[in-house]
Amino acid sequence: MSQTKGHTDIDVLLQLCLNGKQTAQLEVYNRYYKAMYNTALRIVKNSAEAEDVMQESFLNAFTKLQTFKGDVTFGSWLKRIVINNSIYHYRKQQKSKEVGLDDILYKVEDNDVVASDHGATELKAQKVMETMKKLKDNYRISLTLHLIEGYDYEEISNIMDMSYANCRTTISRAKESLRQKMITA
Repeated sequence: MSQTKGHTDIDVLLQLCLNGKQTAQLEVYNRYYKAMYNTALRIVKNSAEAEDVMQESFLNAFTKLQTFKGDVTFGSWLKRIVINNSIYHYRKQQKSKEVGLDDILYKVEDNDVVASDHGATELKAQKVMETMKKLKDNYRISLTLHLIEGYDYEEISNIMDMSYANCRTTISRAKESLRQKMITA
């Protein structure tokens, strides 16, 4: 068992999870929940819904852990589950309601101004994230997957169930739409 400062290697933890050890599941959850929550939040745009999607994704992952083959990192495998659940949840929500005022008035919690280069970069990044929320759904989701999550066109086309060419066009148009909204913002 390889350990560093009390942190058990993920492969060992996953084997313990397969053997039904709840403490191992808790350790895996504690390692990944923040990143998975943030991934879900960028897609579903609602804190409580992101929390639900994240919890559901961990349940999916633990119940399907025997299907994890190790051809990608566990974190990547888990993130794919979170993204798929987030997109499914978001689309389901959109079918049942129109865009609400909350979506239009959505605000970033940490809005502090810092008088430094880092602060200016933070504000630019914050402005980009705020502006991305104003994009059409398919533009926002495709840009999130491409620019923030780091997926390539082929992966995004599979996730979003569109052709490779359509994916490239959508991302190109999304970038242009974002540029235009940033200029007018």
